[in-house]
Amino acid sequence: MGPCATIALLVVGMLGLSGCIENEQRRMMAERDSILAPVFKQTTPAEAAAWAADPYDADKRARGMNLLANAPFGGADAYLKMYRDRLTDSSAPVRGVACRALGLHGQPEDAPKIAALTKNEEILVRLESTRALQRLHNKAVIPALIERLDPVKESEPEIRAEAASALGQYAETGVLQALIAALGDSSLLVNTNAHQSLRTITGNDELDSDRKAWVQWAKATDKPFANRRAYVYPVFWRERRWLDYVPFMPPVPNEQASTPAGFSLEQGPSNGQGG
Repeated sequence: MGPCATIALLVVGMLGLSGCIENEQRRMMAERDSILAPVFKQTTPAEAAAWAADPYDADKRARGMNLLANAPFGGADAYLKMYRDRLTDSSAPVRGVACRALGLHGQPEDAPKIAALTKNEEILVRLESTRALQRLHNKAVIPALIERLDPVKESEPEIRAEAASALGQYAETGVLQALIAALGDSSLLVNTNAHQSLRTITGNDELDSDRKAWVQWAKATDKPFANRRAYVYPVFWRERRWLDYVPFMPPVPNEQASTPAGFSLEQGPSNGQGG
């Protein structure tokens, strides 16, 4: 083979190698920019823990803690301590995620500290703390929930609706009166949740959401909670869509409905009107 032929082969080889590198770069860029990018680069538990502990970046703390809270191992003691510490974080989103995490993995004794955040000036914190109290049963939080149900004290209908739902686990006279009053709320969602909670704590399925009818029934009934039912907190759940069947797509994060931590029908009302 002459010198010219050798040079020609080297040039062709270099062009081929350059083409392979360029194709690989294009493939990597396509994966990075694709809507399926999370499939190609998953955050590891170690990375999530590092983010959650980042003292300088509140966004990373919130994202990392959220990843840990939604992981199967999110209820580990070390993580529970982190969630509890983060209830006083300087960042509102971090405090909100901490409430959510304790709602998922906490205990009834965590409820009062979460309830203290229901008065927070940040809407996100009030929403997440109120919602978290749907999953933790502790009668000490009843006043905080009733306050969040009051439209004079809580301007956000979504938060009032979450409070109306959370109160469905407490068969108490004060709760009964607050829920009946909420049937007159200007928000349909609040009305709906209050009605559902009334049905839960009384077992009365005959009355609709007419506030006057409930007032009359409560006055005429000596034992309004005699037929109370177990409270089941609301969860996220939806049918699978076509995209959910695509290979490597993460599963739909549907939750299983259950009763709050610490809840028991055997506890009965504390006001002696349970029957």
